[in-house]
Amino acid sequence: GLCIAYYEQPELVHAILQTIGDMVVRVLERVSAAIPIDVLCVHEDMAGNLGPLAGPSQVREFIVPYYRRVWEMLAGRGTRLFEQDSDGNMCPVVDDFLDAGVTVMFPMESRAGMDIVRLRQQYGTRLAFKGGIDKFCLTAGPEAIRRELEYKIPPMVRTGGCVLSLDHRIPNGTPLAHYRYYISTVWELLEESAADLRG
Repeated sequence: GLCIAYYEQPELVHAILQTIGDMVVRVLERVSAAIPIDVLCVHEDMAGNLGPLAGPSQVREFIVPYYRRVWEMLAGRGTRLFEQDSDGNMCPVVDDFLDAGVTVMFPMESRAGMDIVRLRQQYGTRLAFKGGIDKFCLTAGPEAIRRELEYKIPPMVRTGGCVLSLDHRIPNGTPLAHYRYYISTVWELLEESAADLRG
């Protein structure tokens, strides 16, 4: 319904967002006056495996102004991170969400095309990540686990700005031995990568 309303009822969508935005600003003004807010986190879930449910022009019109209003108020009061949680492939709209103030995206779903190594090369330190490890490597076994971790851990440790974790819950049916191998390999590669940094 919302995807159609962007085109057929834009005034209604703006009215809804304005109402929500007014409430959020009023609440967060009061909260941030009493205690410091470290992180603004929005759970959006606005993408599937093939891409976002709203394209760049819809994000720029219907999301960016409302995000920016809240973010600029909180950033002015010392908030440092603006996190957005969405599964799926957000690649076509990452630039627009950066313009909205987003600084961290998660869970960076690998099978949907959210390759944190490639995205780090593209965006540098403008965008930080949480997640990014393909959860399905756990069911595939030790070779797939090591391949996934060797590809992602060393470059992300080198560049920082990433909390490495699975890109969603542990898949049902994952053998305990695979999970234990995953944990031990993570620690092995983290320690090697940290030692390389210390040089």
